[in-house]
Amino acid sequence: MNLTHAIILSAGLGTRMRPLTNTLPKPLIPVRGVPLIDHCLDFVSTGGISEVVVNTSYRAEQLEHYLATRLIPPRIHFSREEPAPLETGGGIAKALPLLGAAPFLAMNSDAIFPATPTHPITRLIEAWGEDVDFLMLLVPKANAIGWEGRGDFVLGEGGRIRRPHAGEDAPYIFSGVEIIRPEVFTGCPEAAFSLSKLWHARLGEGGWFNRIRAVVHEGAWLNVGDLAGLAAAEAYCGSGSTGKRI
Repeated sequence: MNLTHAIILSAGLGTRMRPLTNTLPKPLIPVRGVPLIDHCLDFVSTGGISEVVVNTSYRAEQLEHYLATRLIPPRIHFSREEPAPLETGGGIAKALPLLGAAPFLAMNSDAIFPATPTHPITRLIEAWGEDVDFLMLLVPKANAIGWEGRGDFVLGEGGRIRRPHAGEDAPYIFSGVEIIRPEVFTGCPEAAFSLSKLWHARLGEGGWFNRIRAVVHEGAWLNVGDLAGLAAAEAYCGSGSTGKRI
């Protein structure tokens, strides 16, 4: 497949990052001297993506003004959500006119992927198929930096996934990165809704999802979703703000 477009989900309130987000949108919080949004833009650019939508809402002007000064690829388009964020599903649905008619990548703005021999986006592209609506990038819990809590998914044969049963330990976490077929948004709500609503519509026998598959990430994943995750990411990358990208 020729994957050219992505959306970086950046509209949230960042409540778990307070007090830092009292004055900054979460995507502008730096890790090793580089704002989270730049880590994400570098990640998708090195993965071969040339067109990126950044959805904005909380402190939208601040984030848009900062990104207007970025002079290196990828090319950035904005999808502003007013008066409040539309959550993951609603935000992507609103941005669809900017994402084109082909499958696209979606990524949370609070994830950092240190370099690996094969880029995770390359691995997703290689695993994509016509029988897939969502192709997720999963991370083994042992590779998750800044994550606390239970796992999200159990992985089966052929990349099939399901949620854990009661009392079962799920060994994989959803990284927030996935390829999505745009047709899945046909008939979706125009208001705020979670992307998981569309996942749950694909539940099949035994809890296995239909037309949802997964690829396992081979390297580390830095989850910078709260203050503890930020501290863990800084410790992983090395102390001090060097201004260098990972």
